[in-house]
Amino acid sequence: MSEILFYHLTESKLEDALPPLVDRSVERGKRVAIEMRDAGLMERLDNLLWTFRADSFLPHGTDQGEYPQQQPVLLTTSPDNPNRADFRFLIGGAQATAPESYERLIFMFDGLDQAQVESARAEWRRLKGEGHALTYWQQNSAGKWEKKG
Repeated sequence: MSEILFYHLTESKLEDALPPLVDRSVERGKRVAIEMRDAGLMERLDNLLWTFRADSFLPHGTDQGEYPQQQPVLLTTSPDNPNRADFRFLIGGAQATAPESYERLIFMFDGLDQAQVESARAEWRRLKGEGHALTYWQQNSAGKWEKKG
């Protein structure tokens, strides 16, 4: 059964919190998909992942580019999994499809965006109702992740 985590952003922006988590996933040898609904957000993240650290970048591509199946990190607006991701990040209100297809699903949502909070709550209820084990993480005042509940 997939591990399903909910990351509630309260102290930092998605653009600051997401890249280090994706980077750690890749360092662990995992293939990653990052699904979102907004193509504009995908373009911003595409640029960010090349430059988020001064000394390196995260190798990645988009589902609109060439060879999406070969990307270690794939940005997508589709529920498909062409790069055979082990971990799938769901951001910007994206919803989980086929959670059993992944080792880990990670929902990241902005606590200041009511639509994202409501979407995350709905996904929590749905997945809990389907019998999945869920964990909830929230940022502390220093921006570090703490497991709650």
